[in-house]
Formats: sequence, C-alpha cells, structure tokens
Amino acid sequence: MEQEKQKKMITILVPAYNEEEVLDMLYERLKTIMNQNTKYDFEILLVNDGSKDSTFEIMQELRKKDKRVCYLNLSRNFGKETAMIAGLDYCNGDAVVIIDADLQDPPELIPEMIKYWEEGYDDVYAKRKSRKGESWLKKYTSKMYYKVLQSFTKIEIQKDTGDFRLLDRRCIEALKSIRESQRYTKGLFSWIGYNKKELLYDRDPRAAGKTKWNYKKLIDLSIDGITSFTTSPLRWSAIMGVIVSIAGFIYMIAIIIKTLISGVDVPGYASTMVVILFLGGIQLIFLGVIGEYLGRAFYETKGRPLYFIERYNEVKETNKNLNEPRNLL
Repeated sequence: MEQEKQKKMITILVPAYNEEEVLDMLYERLKTIMNQNTKYDFEILLVNDGSKDSTFEIMQELRKKDKRVCYLNLSRNFGKETAMIAGLDYCNGDAVVIIDADLQDPPELIPEMIKYWEEGYDDVYAKRKSRKGESWLKKYTSKMYYKVLQSFTKIEIQKDTGDFRLLDRRCIEALKSIRESQRYTKGLFSWIGYNKKELLYDRDPRAAGKTKWNYKKLIDLSIDGITSFTTSPLRWSAIMGVIVSIAGFIYMIAIIIKTLISGVDVPGYASTMVVILFLGGIQLIFLGVIGEYLGRAFYETKGRPLYFIERYNEVKETNKNLNEPRNLL
C-alpha cells in the first residue's frame, strides 16, 4: 500500500472541439495503455472547448464509468491554444502528455515517451516522418512557414512537430507562468528550453470527423507565431522603407537632370500612377505589420483572464483569480 501511494501520476491532456465521433475510440486506446502500465497512476483530462455537438455529454459518460477520466468544460469556445493552457492549469500529474482527440497522433507512442522521461528528458516531442491525409499544398505551406519563422527568430523552432509530447512538471509550471492572451504554444515549447528528446513517427489520417483547421485559422496561427517571437517584420519594414525612399530620391534626381539637359518635362502619367500605387501598397503593408504588433499590445494590456471554466468534473467553478496560474499540488 505504501508503494502504491508513492506512484507518480501522468496526466493525458486532450483538448477537444466537436469530437463526438472519436472520443470513445480515443478512450479505449488510452485505457489499454493505462492498464498495461501499472508503474504509474494516470488521469485523462478532457478539455471541452465549447463544443456544439455531444462532446461534453460523452465526456461526462466516460467519467461515470472510469474515475481516471476528468473533464474541464470551458464557458465557450476559446480556441485550442487557450484550451491547452487551461488543461495545464488543472492537470495533477508529475508529467503531462498532450494529444489531439482525432487519433492522428498514435497513443501507443506514450509508453516510449515515458521511457525517455524516466531517463531524464523534460520534453519528449513527436516529430512527423509523414503526414497522411494532408494535401501537398498544406505540406508545402507548412514547410515554407517554418523556414520564414526560423529566419526571423534566434530560437530554434521545432519543425514538423505539433502539440503531441510529454512534458515534465517543471515544463508545465514554466508554461503556466506565461499568461499571454495571444498564445503560440508550439513556439513556447521551444522558448522555455529544458532537456528535449525527439521521437519520429508516421502521422495517420483523422479517425473520424472533419479537421477544425481551415486555412484562415492556420494563417491566423502563423501570424501569431511570427509576431509572438520576433520583431523582425518591423525591422524589415524600416529597411524596406529606407530602400524605397532612396530609390524614389534617385529617380527624382534623374528626372531633374534629364529635364535640365533636354529642356522638356519627362512624360509618363502611367509610370507615375504605377509608382504611386506601388508606394501606397508598401505603406499599407507596413501599417498592417505595425497594426499587428499594436493589436497584440492592446490585448495584453487589458489583463483579461485567459478563459472561464463552466465546471471541473461535477463541480461548477467560481472562476476566482484566473489571472494567476492554478496550483493543484
């Protein structure tokens, strides 16, 4: 009995939005892994991110038949990034495994993650060897995005990795201490550092249902990633402004010299309009870049809580002190 009490706990964190078709399948596969690994205690923490289908009701049914299942019901849809930090705030484990509900990431990789955690690694992350079920366009744009992001930042960004990973408790506490409202968790995993280990795997297609990530959401996430980790776009805007100004000045001098030499004005209404439209477009782009950074500063200065909890398991939450990381230990 004494030995049982000293078992470490591992939390399996599953953010979910409209995943009624896969939750039961996910639970069965996770249950098999938990039952086979008797060295640790487990909890499955399901975070319902304002689902419109019966996701929350399925979570409640799973808890009724297995008390290792816990659920966190957010008051509305806050987005996956916020759902993950809410789960980290409420997880009880000495380590946490973050996994999507759609079964594209195989739960059977969890025992290998635990093995490397036992060897002393703090962040055991899964890197995709292949991405089945994804279009060539999505693969190509993802590849180019990470190239651009890496060129802008000094922090080494993990390529072809998602949120599927095991994190030690000190990584959990580090992430909990970062209370940014515009979150880019994939970058934060790299930013916090600690001892990391890579696992290669083949990513499967979704087990059921449809992906919640359309191109608009992916573009929003990519902009958050760039603006969260570097001010290089602002610097490049300034450099481009200087280059365009110098080019405009040289063009102006050339026109003046030609006019003085030839004695006639240089015709070119069309070229003048092209230059005006080009410069106007450049200015609007630069204003948009500045606006993105100002918008982030505006949201952060409000100091709003990252999320509100409707209930944790069977208990309705009062949502007190949500600006502070929740300490369950």
